[in-house]
Amino acid sequence: MAAEKSSRDQGHGQNQGQEKVVQIRRCACVVKGGRRFTFTALVVLGDHKGKVGWGYGKATEVPQAVEKAVKGTGRTTVTVPLVQTTIPHLVEGRFGSAKVVLIPAMPGTGVIAGNTVRAVLESAGIQDVLTKSRGSSNPMNLVRATIDALSQLRTREQVARLRGVDI
Repeated sequence: MAAEKSSRDQGHGQNQGQEKVVQIRRCACVVKGGRRFTFTALVVLGDHKGKVGWGYGKATEVPQAVEKAVKGTGRTTVTVPLVQTTIPHLVEGRFGSAKVVLIPAMPGTGVIAGNTVRAVLESAGIQDVLTKSRGSSNPMNLVRATIDALSQLRTREQVARLRGVDI
């Protein structure tokens, strides 16, 4: 359920951009009077310029769960180095049993990915990329595996600086 909402400005610096609700789940607790429902929301927030983060929130109402998830995106925000509209090199991210492979693509290719991975990549501002996900199809694990892959990306200049070499 990839729904899109506009960002709520709550006075936090990281809440600049577009939030995408990747998943909403309903959980039921059986009590004496019947069932009590709670909701969880998995949200991806990015500025479309190379910054993206994810958040997870739980509450008794859906809007409150989404709001909590948006507040939690600040802790998980990563900066992605972009080369024009794609990524610098092939990379594989893992979380649990989920694996996500990101492959750079030529301009005009678009984002070839499933809904969950697509939400993360589009929020980061990546427009041309090929992906393959293996293992778990759990949205939470896929989002975290994609963020892991994006955090491993380095540009040629960054690698040269780390190695102490001139290009």
